[in-house]
Amino acid sequence: MTSDGLPDLRHEPHPNPTPAAERDALIADPVFGTVFTDHMFQMTWTEGRGWHSATIKPYGPLTLSPAAAVLHYAQEIFEGLKAYRYPDGGIGLFRAEANAHRLNLSAQRMAMPKLPEEWFLASIRELLAVDGEWVPSQEESSLYLRPYMFASEAFLGVRPAKEFTYLVIASPAAAYFKNGPKPLNLWVSEEFNRAGPGGTGAAKCGGNYAASLLPQAEAIEHGCDQVVFLDAVKYENVDELGGMNLFFVYENERVLYTPKLGTILPGITRDAIFTLATELGWEVRETDYSLARWREDAESGVLSEAFACGTAAVITPVGTVKGRSGEFKVNGGEAGKFTMQLRQTILDLQHGRTEDTHGWTTKVV
Repeated sequence: MTSDGLPDLRHEPHPNPTPAAERDALIADPVFGTVFTDHMFQMTWTEGRGWHSATIKPYGPLTLSPAAAVLHYAQEIFEGLKAYRYPDGGIGLFRAEANAHRLNLSAQRMAMPKLPEEWFLASIRELLAVDGEWVPSQEESSLYLRPYMFASEAFLGVRPAKEFTYLVIASPAAAYFKNGPKPLNLWVSEEFNRAGPGGTGAAKCGGNYAASLLPQAEAIEHGCDQVVFLDAVKYENVDELGGMNLFFVYENERVLYTPKLGTILPGITRDAIFTLATELGWEVRETDYSLARWREDAESGVLSEAFACGTAAVITPVGTVKGRSGEFKVNGGEAGKFTMQLRQTILDLQHGRTEDTHGWTTKVV
């Protein structure tokens, strides 16, 4: 064990790290998910031995057996979080402990081994220690971190694997919206659903996202940015977007509604909104929220705003909702005041521009 608890941690030096000038050019305006840092973290779990062989190594291809279980049975989970450049030049994380906890909830559902939360955090610290210069400093930019785990045992047979690989890779990310947040156009999927009761909707596993690709393509065909999924039983209540949670703002009542957990992902940003909105004097209610109510209240003006939230876009206003039965606008298709207030509050916390009274931020470098 090392001082941070990681088993047998080794560092393999990169034979040809990216020159500083080239790296700076790459992080100046990166395309999300296409540029990666010089290194990655890797560790293995084997039945009877547990976690072992923690390594910081050069970013590069993996060697897998054609019979690797993940390729046949999709036993795989992942997380997404960001490292931010602070005004003093340091690097910080936002609610990383919550990501560590959620990874283990996903692991439990997918019959995978749990990763000690302190090792999750240590794997990120170790990667940032060698690749911290890849964290950009432009407004709203960040270094996106992707911890993930998959079944790497070579076997064909439907059972939990006996070997798993855990990795962390990192990709510089520019501001999601270069000219400020643009209200989303959403497409309601009335044919496909994301997850049903008892399924994997609350786990962050790749299969959930694969199932969303076809309806997402349908959304794009109709000029929309994201797809809205409805419940898998009656196709009446709002579930979530393909990659974000939803909130509905009733300014006159000072109440926020959001779909209840069970078949949706327990978002880290979603959870932070509960705390921040309550501190501002709002009530947050988790409940069934029907598409019919969304339309009726938006058209009457009782619903003042709606927004989506997630790691990538933080908080994004909803402008227009389309479907086979027509379309309607929320707040005239414009961003709402409360939505933008919450968004700025979270951004200021994430980038270290305001005092953190919740213990959500961690300075790592």
